[in-house]
Amino acid sequence: MATQFSISDLAKEFDLTTRAIRFYEDMGLLEPERSGPGGRNRVYSSRDRTRLKLTLRAKRLGLSLNEAKDLIDMYDTPRDTGPQLKKFLVVLAEHRQQLESQLADLHATLEEVKTHEKEARTLLAKADKLVQKKGAA
Repeated sequence: MATQFSISDLAKEFDLTTRAIRFYEDMGLLEPERSGPGGRNRVYSSRDRTRLKLTLRAKRLGLSLNEAKDLIDMYDTPRDTGPQLKKFLVVLAEHRQQLESQLADLHATLEEVKTHEKEARTLLAKADKLVQKKGAA
């Protein structure tokens, strides 16, 4: 596997726009070297590629980019993984609690929708019976 990547390489591999990759760079998640005239070309390392992969994984988990950056930055200094794992567990627990709360809200809303659907069907059935009675009369 290559040890250097262009912005186009990463965009293609991860199905992202180059704009998104530049945004992650602006957020401090990626730190490419610059090459070419005036440093116009970005050269991403294997480390940047891994950080991008971890950022996208964190996004899929629903973490904010700041949370992702905090966690990823911790892994840049892998001397003692204990604090990193503890922090990761705290972030995951908070996120799980938030998702469970949202799920409970969704279940409550779904039950309310079902109740309104049932009431609307009952009213429609009554209205249909009235129309049929008037038509038969």
